Amino acid sequence: MTINTKTLKSYRTWVYKIQAFLNSNAPESLDSEDVKRFLTHLAVDMKVSASSQNQAFNALLFFYRHVLGREFGKIEGVVRAKKRPYIPVVLSKDEVHRVLENLPYPYVLVAKLLYGCGLRLFESLNLRVNNFNFDAGILTIHDGKGKKDRTVPIPQSINAELKAHMDRVYNLHQMDLAKKYDGAFMFDRLEIKYKNAGKEFIWQWFFPAKTLTYVKESKEHRRYHLHETHVQRAIKRAVGKARLTYKKVE
Repeated sequence: MTINTKTLKSYRTWVYKIQAFLNSNAPESLDSEDVKRFLTHLAVDMKVSASSQNQAFNALLFFYRHVLGREFGKIEGVVRAKKRPYIPVVLSKDEVHRVLENLPYPYVLVAKLLYGCGLRLFESLNLRVNNFNFDAGILTIHDGKGKKDRTVPIPQSINAELKAHMDRVYNLHQMDLAKKYDGAFMFDRLEIKYKNAGKEFIWQWFFPAKTLTYVKESKEHRRYHLHETHVQRAIKRAVGKARLTYKKVE
């Protein structure tokens, strides 16, 4: 079972929290009733969200199964935390322009695709050169919601910016080739079928990361796309500069 570092860190936090709830009793001594009381305490007293309560349960389940090597029994009768309604943030046209004015390159171009093409962040960052057809004026998004390809028109207002950015991506790719890098990261076993696909320009990320990533296992230098947290931080800073502090924009 593979779990990322961020998830393991949050799981460790929940184990510490239940230990505090049980007055520092050893976590391995808790039983199903202890788990039930803790989860109910989170919902009733702490008023955590449903997702946080679920994460706490998953953390304890993981701890018991994969650390202690045993089950803590069936958990029934837990008071469930209420799901909080999601209220989307809607910005006015003026507010969008204020945010864009405070975004540096290339994050501003990512945001313009999000706004102009209705893309999700992961869809925008996963774009490759071959997703763009400037002659036809369309952008193809692979494996979006429902894992179905779809096409959207490329906004004419940012067409020139996208082409200029494509030139920068091409120049970066030429420098990577000169350094004999091992290609862009590929998915779905495409590189197994097409051995040198990662080095072809059409398979380069449209929003490449600023630095190459060294893969210890294969001793390769590869390029990944911009990390979503970097984009999110840039947008958050831009929102602050645009003085939209009363709205939570993600």
